[in-house]
Amino acid sequence: MASLRSVLIAAASLVLLAGCDDAETTPAGPTYADGLPAPPAEGQWIEVKPGGDTVCSRGTEYRFFVRGGDPNKVIVYFEGGGACWNSITCSIADSLFSDGIAEFDTFVGLVNDGVLGGFFDNSAGRQFADYTMVYVPYCTGDIHWGNATKQYTDDLTIEHKGFVNTQAALNWTYARYAAPQDVMVSGCSAGAYGAALHSAYIRQQWTTAQVAVLADSGAGIITEEFLANSLPNWNAETAIPSFIPALNRPLTELSLADMYIEIGKHFPDVRLAQTGAQYDQDQIFFFSAMGGDEPDWTPAYRGSLDRIAAEVPNFRYYVPPGSVHCVTPYTYFHSREVGGVGLADWTRDFVEADALPDNVSCEGAECCNDPVCDACAAQADGEKDVWCRFCDDWVPEWTTECNATPAP
Repeated sequence: MASLRSVLIAAASLVLLAGCDDAETTPAGPTYADGLPAPPAEGQWIEVKPGGDTVCSRGTEYRFFVRGGDPNKVIVYFEGGGACWNSITCSIADSLFSDGIAEFDTFVGLVNDGVLGGFFDNSAGRQFADYTMVYVPYCTGDIHWGNATKQYTDDLTIEHKGFVNTQAALNWTYARYAAPQDVMVSGCSAGAYGAALHSAYIRQQWTTAQVAVLADSGAGIITEEFLANSLPNWNAETAIPSFIPALNRPLTELSLADMYIEIGKHFPDVRLAQTGAQYDQDQIFFFSAMGGDEPDWTPAYRGSLDRIAAEVPNFRYYVPPGSVHCVTPYTYFHSREVGGVGLADWTRDFVEADALPDNVSCEGAECCNDPVCDACAAQADGEKDVWCRFCDDWVPEWTTECNATPAP
């Protein structure tokens, strides 16, 4: 569950928006009644500081970034960056969660350098190059769901205000893009949970838009102990979209699968999807940190996908092999394939085509052979891509299929 700040220290990042062409970056002037910037011109990045109650975990200023594009096509993308839920996990910044946001100039420099790709590669011919992009940074340790000021110890107070920050970014967007036609809501890792929950609010606002949600590497496989004792620290229950009657109940009675199912039933025209590797090393790590047994994660993940698919006709999934955490912000998004089906084209069809694509997933031993990790193994030390750390020693003893097959 890494972030932009992680890239700056050579760890795995979930945040950067890559482009092959230099983008204009002159901030737009405050020309709206709220005193905040107008929509940027095509190809221009701007920084928006919404003020008000928005704040990062340790009291620093919150801001978000927007790239101009077709006003009828909008991507709302939620940054990942770990999570924290007690005095131990919240005290270790940049290890388990990101507590700040990169400076605008740093961010734009990485965009212009084409460091990463995925949805954010706006070079000619890419599937989402012409979309307006609203990038929602993450600095609160609460998967974009929180609305609490939590004092964990005398010396440790965390502003879990992810829900507040997101709503500010969305309100700015609603005021400037009144009626887009195609809306994609996505995010990686912690951002996948932000995408899932806030998609209901986005659909409620943009009633005529075709809304598609692709949650990347955030399957919601957590322990009962975590659900009961940790999420309340974020006051996350108040973020649940209570206008969906079936969700208007205690958070301890809900799973992430329930949220997908009830959003899908309430808004049957919303397209919902998940993608995530069969043996996602980062999600398994956090599941273990919550007290779960590692071998239980993959069966629970696949069972959750099957359960949602059985109840929501507009739900789809794409499960690639291996252990790499996240794909949508990375350059290999455009080369990822399972059974000859490319993820980038599958995603474009999921968002824009009249008919939804079929589910795609690796099965059995093929889930252990990952070309992404093969490419990492061929790279020289010191020159490996940031996601390659998820390929190191990833085949655990409990994966029967993988231990019967040569490791990637």
